Amino acid sequence: MSADITVVLPHGAWADGSSWSKVIARLQAQGIRAVAAPLPLTSLQDDVAALEDTLQHVGGPVVLAGHAYAGGVIGSTTADSVRALVYVAALAPDEGETVDEVFMRGTPHPDAPAVTPNERGLVWLPYEAFPNAFAHLATVEEQALLRAVQRPIAAAAISTPVGRPLWKVLPSWYLLAQQDRMIPAENQRFMAERMGSTVRVHDVDHTPLVTAPDIVTDLLIEVVEQTRKTL
Repeated sequence: MSADITVVLPHGAWADGSSWSKVIARLQAQGIRAVAAPLPLTSLQDDVAALEDTLQHVGGPVVLAGHAYAGGVIGSTTADSVRALVYVAALAPDEGETVDEVFMRGTPHPDAPAVTPNERGLVWLPYEAFPNAFAHLATVEEQALLRAVQRPIAAAAISTPVGRPLWKVLPSWYLLAQQDRMIPAENQRFMAERMGSTVRVHDVDHTPLVTAPDIVTDLLIEVVEQTRKTL
């Protein structure tokens, strides 16, 4: 479909690039180049730098899609190859806000885990959070794999205020996950409306890239098609 646009996919906290594997396979089957962007999760600055390394490697133009924490990262890049942003149940801090501030906005879901940094400043997700909140619609096998490959996020990554976000100047789409127990749907809607995003609402959990990859893929194909018209 589109050899001229690459979809770049940074992962969220407590995950790695493999969380995008189902979506990548589906995009590639449609002839769309798709690349996961590994993030160290050590600081917002480190994560933005890592994303920009990937963007430089793949070249442009790019549709940039972030899950969860990665919303703060995709909004912070200054790479001129990016043509559109896609937020998949993602956090979207405005200028001067931190990822943690928008994450904590509103009333948390009763099953949302309490997370605090350890003595090294790293935040791990409790094991029980994967079936209870992080991916409650996933299979037992998928939950076990997500739990086994989880990577902690540094408190510094979520406590650094962002600059002027890229969504101020680029078109954005938002996949709103109605069953999200990590980032409540009302919080997602607030961020999406504040960005002026095109919103797609689905009855999915926090990790639709794992539990509903067809829905995520369809949205990304839509964005690629719309972006291609502007090239």
